[in-house]
Amino acid sequence: MNKMTGQQVWMKLENLQKTGSFKVRGAMNKISSLTEIECKRGIIAASAGNHAQGVALAGQKKGIEVTIFMPKTTPIAKVNATREYGAEVVLIGETFDDAYAAACQKQEETGAVFIHPFDDLKIIEGQATAAIEMLQQCPHLERVFVPAGGGGLLAGTALAVKALKPSVKVIGVQSAAAPAIAASFFGQSSSEVPFLPTIAEGIKVKSPGTLTTSIINKYVDDMVTVTEGEIAKAILFMLEREKMLVEGAGAAGIAALLSNTLSPYSGQTGVIVSGGNFDAAKLGRCIELAGEVKEPKRKLII
Repeated sequence: MNKMTGQQVWMKLENLQKTGSFKVRGAMNKISSLTEIECKRGIIAASAGNHAQGVALAGQKKGIEVTIFMPKTTPIAKVNATREYGAEVVLIGETFDDAYAAACQKQEETGAVFIHPFDDLKIIEGQATAAIEMLQQCPHLERVFVPAGGGGLLAGTALAVKALKPSVKVIGVQSAAAPAIAASFFGQSSSEVPFLPTIAEGIKVKSPGTLTTSIINKYVDDMVTVTEGEIAKAILFMLEREKMLVEGAGAAGIAALLSNTLSPYSGQTGVIVSGGNFDAAKLGRCIELAGEVKEPKRKLII
């Protein structure tokens, strides 16, 4: 990757977390802050998959009853893993936003504690620990690529980086099929951007958080988008060359690097590989999408 991009690339492999993604960080931080009374009321959450597993594991460790609402389109591997952590799973709707609406309705009926997947300061603080570790392990970093859907990881990364080492550039990456945060960052209306099927379902969010968006617009340095083919190609690159299985959302930052999205750069670059819960049934489609991508013209920087 260093040779292909002309950079020194450092990857934060959140795909190797216990639940297969960074989401366990925010879930643990939020649930650890609940009072005993709140814990007895139980927990409700909505998720496209990774937040679900983080909440389920954190709830299991605290002995709390957990109910997760997930879209019917969620990869079965993520659904099964969430159930294995002891949570009740309710499959409803076609998108995260459908599941989110159903979860909010259920929360009002039951009085359980709602654990938001991204628009909560405790969640954001938990996700920020990934960036703190990156700066501890690689203090020479000059920029960081971060996948973004609802914006919790990107907001947390921006807060941590700008507090600890403001000179480091924070660059958010979204799928071109669902670029709501990028649109907001560049002053576009949400009605002007697409919301289409994507192989990166973990970052397919139609309405990003109010809190996350305000933090991102203030502290993030740049936003880029990547195509379905570029994401697919990054998944295959990681599998074939790095021997790492990553999901579409987790491959977004790698896709931005390999597609030469930004102007040539020869410095120290960090990438948060946010998750590895890939649905193996999508591998064939992944190969098809990757085959549609034309090789970008590169000038190797030695």
